[in-house]
Amino acid sequence: MLKRWRTRILLFLMVLGPGFITANIDNDPNGIFVYSQAGAQFGYALLWTILPVTLALIVIQEMCARMGVVTGKGLSDLIREEFGLRITFIMMLLLVVVNFGNVIGEFAGLAGSLELFHLTKYVSVPLCAGLVWLLAVKGDYKSVEKILLAGSLFYIAYVATGILAAPNWHLSLMETVRLPHASEWKQSGYLFMVISIIGTTIAPWMQFYLQSSVVEKGIRVQDYAASRADVVVGSIFTDVVAWFIIVACAATLWVHGMGQIQVPSDAAVAMRPLAGNYAFLLFAFGLFNAAFFAASVLPLSTAYTVCEGLGFESGVDKKFHEAPVFYWLYTLLIVGGAAVVLVPHFPIVEFSIFSQALNGILLPVVVIFMLLLINRKDLMGEYTNSRWFNGVAWVTAVVVTVLSVILMVQTLQQGI
Repeated sequence: MLKRWRTRILLFLMVLGPGFITANIDNDPNGIFVYSQAGAQFGYALLWTILPVTLALIVIQEMCARMGVVTGKGLSDLIREEFGLRITFIMMLLLVVVNFGNVIGEFAGLAGSLELFHLTKYVSVPLCAGLVWLLAVKGDYKSVEKILLAGSLFYIAYVATGILAAPNWHLSLMETVRLPHASEWKQSGYLFMVISIIGTTIAPWMQFYLQSSVVEKGIRVQDYAASRADVVVGSIFTDVVAWFIIVACAATLWVHGMGQIQVPSDAAVAMRPLAGNYAFLLFAFGLFNAAFFAASVLPLSTAYTVCEGLGFESGVDKKFHEAPVFYWLYTLLIVGGAAVVLVPHFPIVEFSIFSQALNGILLPVVVIFMLLLINRKDLMGEYTNSRWFNGVAWVTAVVVTVLSVILMVQTLQQGI
């Protein structure tokens, strides 16, 4: 028995990476801003979203890992082969637009986190952009994965911040399992925040990056159980972190009537006099860590997605001359995202919020493509979805679609 468990643990550690990294990198500055705003504006009232979102995240991420293991192909590659180049091109175009908005948010988070320590963005952003570029261009898959895994572990800083904030633990736990009242949905901004939480927790880019990572790492069908464990552990860990971010801001900003923050770093500044220097430092460090690694992964994810979808060579194990389109697209996204952040008076806050909402709107389209692919016997063999998995995935797609339509109608009615 002991030997069997030792073997399982060693296999899990060998496969660990794609699922854990993908889930945790999604707690980027855009996500931290959404969770912080949720806690600051609505207190503990949105904690209920974490449980269903975690279940949906596990199911959707597991499907991607399974498709990667069984087919040996990335998601955009499969979409191109099964649905044609025209649909794939439209999908790639939408993803590039959404992901570029996310990249801008990552560099804005980098700038904001280091401005807390009095380092101007005109120094920090170009410097970090250069380091991010070198990480993928000069490294290989194994070295990049090790660095990203190490960075993922530092998200524990937000758990510590939540504890230091001294929240109302009874209320926070009760709100986690309590469904919202009908009257709460009528609150200004409540629906928008629910969709933003879904959009930032289950983002479209994650599915493409995870499947590409599984393929590039060379995970085999016989390692499927360990790969599934990687996804489950990563999904639970990342949403525990999200829960603590909401709790930390609810216990400090919301309790003291500071319901509006403009950027993620505002939460750290406002928290300092309320929860002390340690909470401030942990939140600020967590923001920098999240921003730096997300600024590395988002451009990588986009480059993987576009190159696979359009048939170009891709992968960090390849040299620049072997995958020029992959590396040039990666470079352009980094340079473009960093440059926008340096533009004076650019409306970064509004851009970040709506990029998260766009994630929620695009997600059902991606999930539907995934469901059509993973239920094909000729493609997946015995590894097609069970009825339970199909049920959760379809419910996720339908719920997000309905919420997104309601949000758009409300926005038009308000004349925004």
